Amino acid sequence: MGFRLPAIRRASFSAIQASSKCVEVPKGYLAVYVGEKHKRFVIPISYLNKPSFQDLLSQAEQEFGYDHPMGGLTIPCTEDVFQHKMNGL
Repeated sequence: MGFRLPAIRRASFSAIQASSKCVEVPKGYLAVYVGEKHKRFVIPISYLNKPSFQDLLSQAEQEFGYDHPMGGLTIPCTEDVFQHKMNGL
């Protein structure tokens, strides 16, 4: 007997990906949105372990909780502050 999953047509999945406005993030990276204009930055996931990035994550948690307005991780600081902290990593 056994358990069977319904077949997924690959053509329909490709069409969904092609019509998406999101640009893919390479493996090993994370997209975050920063600043008032929600500029998108793609950063290495290794930054998640860095104390200065964890401070930014704590700020994001305090401001947004787990409900981020862009649907992705939103960091509540200016782009200049974010870039300065990321350059120090």
